[in-house]
Amino acid sequence: MPTCGPSFGDSGAVSTRRDSGRWVALAAFTVGVGCQAARAHDFWIEPASFRPEPGAVLTIGLRVGDHFDGVPYARNPAHIRSFVLLGPDGASAVPGLPGREPAGFVQIAEPGLHLLGYWSTHTPLELEAERFEDSLKREGLEHIMHRRAENGDSDKPAVEAFYRCAKALLQAGGRGDDGYDRILGLPLELVPERNPYALQAGDELPLRVLYRGEPIEGVRIVAMNAENPRREAAARSDTQGRVRLTLDRAGMWLVKGVHMVPAPADVAADWESAWASLTFDLPEAR
Repeated sequence: MPTCGPSFGDSGAVSTRRDSGRWVALAAFTVGVGCQAARAHDFWIEPASFRPEPGAVLTIGLRVGDHFDGVPYARNPAHIRSFVLLGPDGASAVPGLPGREPAGFVQIAEPGLHLLGYWSTHTPLELEAERFEDSLKREGLEHIMHRRAENGDSDKPAVEAFYRCAKALLQAGGRGDDGYDRILGLPLELVPERNPYALQAGDELPLRVLYRGEPIEGVRIVAMNAENPRREAAARSDTQGRVRLTLDRAGMWLVKGVHMVPAPADVAADWESAWASLTFDLPEAR
């Protein structure tokens, strides 16, 4: 399982190059990515453009880090359950080269709203007690802290099996009113209830949080802007899974949330966590 040491598991940046110097450089980069991935709390989709022209071919990057301070996350087929593009012309898989960054390429054939979705396999991660408790507190998972305390486990390390459910909303050709609220069927999914491209700075974005297709209460949802990521908007989902966040400036936004449950019998861990994100580009004032 990943630890902060020489590990290639989380980055996917494995190379078969014969040039030993280039291989060592790649290995060093990969170890750094693996360590940052083990520590990082944010994972998001970052296309070359959120507002492509119809017919454009886009590179699709995956990023891992904290508060938009991230590194590229290379494509690893063994870690991909689903990587898709859904648009007015239908759905298609996002192709890419194993072990390479950017993680994918797509052609935007039609104007309108297009939705990218990424769902990963489980990655187990063992954390010492203090780091695990800090992570729970940071992500608003106090109910897990309380459960560990009740079981006398607060001072014990934990094995967490996490997976990622990332989405990105694109607007091609400056058009698109339909499709922002499409549901991809990710285990943990953030679904906008207004079109972000019809909003402007100062508006509220209503979202619905779904876990395995059903609304879920109490998930802490955080929104941050790339220009000032430390200024967060945060709220918890209500009994209908709904949350409203004020977007105070234009530009790229990352909305995220985490849900954790005791690991099911077929997952070799103490806890299973789903990390959801949604990225888009809020327009300048109309």
